[in-house]
Amino acid sequence: MKQLSVQNHKLTEIGIGTWYLGEGSQAQTNQEMAAIKAGLDQGINVVDTAEMYGNGQSETLVGQVLKDYQRTNIFLISKFLPSHATPKAMKKSLEQSLRRLQTDYLDLYLYHWRGGTPLAETLAGMQALQKAGYIKHFGVSNFDVADLKALLALPGGQDCFVNEVLYNIQSRGIEYDLLPYQKSQGIACIGYSPLGSSQGHYLDQKPILAEMAAAKHISVQQLLIAWVLRHHEVITIPRSGQKAHMLANVAAADISFTADELAQLDQYYPAPTHKQPLEII
Repeated sequence: MKQLSVQNHKLTEIGIGTWYLGEGSQAQTNQEMAAIKAGLDQGINVVDTAEMYGNGQSETLVGQVLKDYQRTNIFLISKFLPSHATPKAMKKSLEQSLRRLQTDYLDLYLYHWRGGTPLAETLAGMQALQKAGYIKHFGVSNFDVADLKALLALPGGQDCFVNEVLYNIQSRGIEYDLLPYQKSQGIACIGYSPLGSSQGHYLDQKPILAEMAAAKHISVQQLLIAWVLRHHEVITIPRSGQKAHMLANVAAADISFTADELAQLDQYYPAPTHKQPLEII
């Protein structure tokens, strides 16, 4: 699987998303844990979770899985809520996340989305956690260009590791200005929900998707994941609670497109031609 180089880290282009995992029966949880293990066993080294996901249930599930793996081989990401964006609340949230994850540090800690706490105060909290060794890097999620510029204007803001945002074949607004700006500033991009959300924000699957997938002998889901990775500039974090789906996700990393195929998809899912409001789900 291809890896992207991000500040001296080699991160797999496909990570493991965990939104809604760990919230079902024990049988379902066991199935989800097996899926995550299958991804890790295939070489995925990025795992993304958050305190918000199931009020910590996702982190608990991830912690149960990772105890069977060499911790230093996994790039572990979690996020704190805007209501916990003060240094004191952030530290308490991190301590709880680390306990659920059964680890003593995070590789990356993200501000889940921008709230009312002054950005300088939130940045100071993340920097303090980094200095203390509780997190290796800090970053943000759901930040638009103006938000990133505000962050980078603060002392140390340029150390922001990543911005995690919605990105799929239908939600392409970030291509107009956000992706180019992040690239210019050395801020990596993680795209979430490459398949759309299971909570009502479905991707409009036009017939071209099934037609092209059939012609390429792959699934529509694999086509959508491969499309996000087509330029090898974004890490994508599809969620899967089933081993077979996880293995299919891994295989999607090896799928490529011809220029004609990409042009055909652009006809149905056009690239943005102007600034668009940042989509968040």
